[in-house]
Parts: sequence; C-alpha cells; structure tokens
Amino acid sequence: MVDTSQEIRLGDVVQTRKQHPCGASIWTVTRTGADIKIKCSGCGRIVMMDRETFLKRRKKTITQGPDPAGNPV
Repeated sequence: MVDTSQEIRLGDVVQTRKQHPCGASIWTVTRTGADIKIKCSGCGRIVMMDRETFLKRRKKTITQGPDPAGNPV
C-alpha cells in the first residue's frame, strides 16, 4: 500500500499554506522528481522547489492527477 499523503502526481491541484502575492493559493504540479515545479492558478507564475520544501508548504491536495501506472483508483 502506497502512502498517498506523500505521493505527488503530475497534474495534482494543491493548496498552499500561504497565499502567493497575486492572492491565489491554488497551484498545479507541472513536474515531479527530486524537484517539484508548480504553476500558480492566479497569475501563471512557475515556481520550482525541492520535494521537502514542497511537502512543508502544501496544505492539502484538492484534486489528484492521473495514476502514472494507469490503474483505476
């Protein structure tokens, strides 16, 4: 069983603990790996951070991206 609280998928829509200066707190994951790249839903700014920092700043996952293995959930 995989711990889904730590799982980060391409296409995840997440809410961060603090708002971006544009006022939005909703982001979309556009790259995963050792570093995570996210795109602001308000202004379109792209931010890249290491996985540990991302997990600290993420408040909750609003919607999860598709399963990379293609297995139905």
